[in-house]
Amino acid sequence: MKRKQLEHLLRASGGILDETQFIVIGSQSILGKFAHPPEELLWSMEADLIAKNKPGQTDALNAIGELSVFHDRYGYYVDPVAENTAVLPTGWKGRLVNLSSPNTGGVTGLCLDPHDLFISKIAANRPKDIEFVKVMVEHNMVERSRLLEFAAIVTNPEDDLNRSKRVRTRIEALYAATTPQRKKPR
Repeated sequence: MKRKQLEHLLRASGGILDETQFIVIGSQSILGKFAHPPEELLWSMEADLIAKNKPGQTDALNAIGELSVFHDRYGYYVDPVAENTAVLPTGWKGRLVNLSSPNTGGVTGLCLDPHDLFISKIAANRPKDIEFVKVMVEHNMVERSRLLEFAAIVTNPEDDLNRSKRVRTRIEALYAATTPQRKKPR
């Protein structure tokens, strides 16, 4: 998904819910900070959105969700999600990156900071997520020291008291196996 497609989804979502702010919580949040990220990060055709001021109504976005007429017409869609969809470090809301342009029709996408996105992906630890963060490291899109700082403030729920430590260990292992090689995207 390219930035113009995310802008279209934000505009359409705003029209459905009469809402002006949507949290972009998945991989497409990279488009908030980087208008032109590496192509390897743009394969997903869904945007995970939460209606910021109407989270209980986010499910209404299924009207432009997977297998909808919108999806059939444009080839991309919204996946309505909840805040607990992703493991994020404490304070992530204060680091959201605004995505707003004439193409969003007055709607703002509140995108995860790339470091918060990285933490959510490495915590999920699915093969596609590990490939995603590896590309982020290779392209110098995140700083190792900041990632380790954020790993330390990942909440450890009662049923997973080692989550934060595990996230830190995964970051260390990824950096040991990956060499940053390229210029930072714009």
